[in-house]
Amino acid sequence: MSAVWRASRAAVKRRRVQTFVIGLVVLCSTTTVLLALGLLGAASGPFDKAYAAQRGAHVVASFDTAKATPAQLAHTVGRPGVEAAAGPFGQAVVDIPRGWLWTAGGSLTVVGRADPAGPVDRIELLEGRWATAPGEIVVNWSSQGSPGPELLGTRLEAPSTTLTVVGFATSMSRSASAWVSPEQMAALQPSSAQMLYRFTDASTPARLSTALAGATTGLAEESVTGVQTYFALEQAFSALVDSYLPFITLFGVLGLLVSVLIVGNVVSGAVVSGYRHIGVLKALGFTPNQVVAVYLTMLSVPAVVGCVLGTLLGNALSGPILQVAFSGIETGRASVGEVSPWMSVICLVGVPALVLLTALVPALRAHRLPAARAISAGGAPRTGRGLRVQRALSLTRLPRPVSLGLGQPFARPGRTLLTVAAIVLGVTTVTLATGLTSTMVAFGNIGRGDGGARIQVEAGGPGTDRTPPLLGDPQIEERLRSLPGATRVRARAFCQANVIGQTQPVYADFYRGDDALYADTIVRGRAPAAEGEVVAGPSFLKERGLKVGDRLALELNGRKVPAIVVGELIEGNARALEATWQTLARLAPDVHATEYTVRLAPGADARAYAEAVEALDPGLRASVADSGNAGTTTVVAFSTVFTVLLTLVASLGVFNTVLLNTRERRRDLGMLKSIGMTPRQVVAMTVTSVAGLGAVGGLLGVPLGVLAHRLVVDNIGVIEFPESMKDVWHAPQLAATLLAGVAIAVIGALVPARSAARTTIASVLHTE
Repeated sequence: MSAVWRASRAAVKRRRVQTFVIGLVVLCSTTTVLLALGLLGAASGPFDKAYAAQRGAHVVASFDTAKATPAQLAHTVGRPGVEAAAGPFGQAVVDIPRGWLWTAGGSLTVVGRADPAGPVDRIELLEGRWATAPGEIVVNWSSQGSPGPELLGTRLEAPSTTLTVVGFATSMSRSASAWVSPEQMAALQPSSAQMLYRFTDASTPARLSTALAGATTGLAEESVTGVQTYFALEQAFSALVDSYLPFITLFGVLGLLVSVLIVGNVVSGAVVSGYRHIGVLKALGFTPNQVVAVYLTMLSVPAVVGCVLGTLLGNALSGPILQVAFSGIETGRASVGEVSPWMSVICLVGVPALVLLTALVPALRAHRLPAARAISAGGAPRTGRGLRVQRALSLTRLPRPVSLGLGQPFARPGRTLLTVAAIVLGVTTVTLATGLTSTMVAFGNIGRGDGGARIQVEAGGPGTDRTPPLLGDPQIEERLRSLPGATRVRARAFCQANVIGQTQPVYADFYRGDDALYADTIVRGRAPAAEGEVVAGPSFLKERGLKVGDRLALELNGRKVPAIVVGELIEGNARALEATWQTLARLAPDVHATEYTVRLAPGADARAYAEAVEALDPGLRASVADSGNAGTTTVVAFSTVFTVLLTLVASLGVFNTVLLNTRERRRDLGMLKSIGMTPRQVVAMTVTSVAGLGAVGGLLGVPLGVLAHRLVVDNIGVIEFPESMKDVWHAPQLAATLLAGVAIAVIGALVPARSAARTTIASVLHTE
């Protein structure tokens, strides 16, 4: 084994360039694969682990106690298919003022439970203690970490009583916004009850619905007023991550394919160009298996080094990427800060194994090659391959270096196919990244088509100590419209409301003013215009099983309003919907606007307008809206990084091919130089030999990239792109993308081409 190691180490030192190429290719591929695996694991693993630890409910169901008594609900516990159940618990809605615990005001779903333990939904206390007496309340804290003990003792004025916060807790089931003791719940006079179920078969949403139907058999029709499932919570947890997964996974797959192609090309070239070396090893007594081991060991050294460095780099990048992917998501007790160690192990074992498996096929050629034939083949000139093509091209009017270069790929058809495949994947990556960038830039420019700046004006806000504005709501809007430069003004009020039948509150935004601001944001249906009409983003609708035309009911401050979904937004918070000012007047007539969006005319001075706003009233704060978009920046940044990496890898594949070709054709180059070929002609011939491959790769890669772009943008769950943002391909853009294949080929060929041009006739003859 020591002889194999010494021979392999010598081969690594002798083939420094190829060793570097393999190491860099494996490093880039491992990094992209680990990031994709990390996001994939974070999308479900931490949530499932935390959910199982708390014995989270598969279904949180609300019942109308006028149609289903507590005794009837208690009997559902023993129904077939019910693994465990908890309840019935009394459930009521309590109004909260604006600014209470940094909320927007509105409504809070409160459940009466004697303790946080139980067979289902074991609530975890973060601060303080459980509510055990009347006048006490525990608030659900769904964000990561703890709010701190300083907020304990906060008071809430509820109907006929005052509730004091004695604890903060978290429930992965999100079964309630807050909890009180059963005695306190009785004082709140609840009209609904809550049941928590875990079923023996909850593997799919359909089976979960079937299990719930079986558990509630015999109850009065329409007694179930609301259902929240495990799958809806899991989707909400991973919604933003799922939007990044399609293109990161696709880049990871492309990286692996490019790596496999290039590794196979490198090893195949090493075997072919090393015939004499193979013959010498066998002549010295190396067995065929030992020769194969030499070549596999020669490859495994840079592959393992590149894989280790790629794993370290992927783990270093995963933290910031996961932080961006989970920003603003209610993670509860789910830890999503790092990639699972198993993901690193999979990469450390799987990527080198894939590389070795790829290298095994060409390495077996060295196993079968007899020593005498290998030595003679290593010194004999290569003849016969591609001669017909060379002769046919010589009859054309093309310059001789060009015709010779175009004929070279036919001498090594296998190597040529691997090189073309690498270029195709490189062009696919460039095309995909170009399309994604165009789509995301168009998305980021929504509402900015007229070129005018946007000003955000705040009139106080929850949790702030600002001076309340002296002017009333209508006066503020009138003054904002009258200031020089303003073209459109839209007022916004927001509250925390309830969708009847659901345990978790929603953030309701109510708008008044210029509906033209909806023009670029509605992808289906229309903008809300009347009382009870709402719109929401794709995440909100998917998590609740809603679509345009469906009905729901909003509840706020004890008032209820039937609503209908009239439109779907391009994007939106998974817990937020938008409605009209008429709807707000029915739900909360005393609530006023706290924010105004002002669109300025093109060329208007945004800073001057902001200063004029603050001069109107000391309670107003104005700022120029940021022209950037976090999602756009993230996607474009990811695409750019992965495109650079994979383009570099594809260029290295071309570099390796040209390097092998020039080494194999040293005698031919010497002969051509001896009959008058200049160094520039050598460069032209060498570059032409792969430029044609680049053109073919471009023709094949562009359609694949366009298809990949459509696949990605159709599967970003948090954004519903309109066709205008998907149709980003135009003739000049396609032509430029088509040239990417030629550019990849030329960049990869320049260095070995210049090296071949500097080769002297004497050095070629000296090696013969």
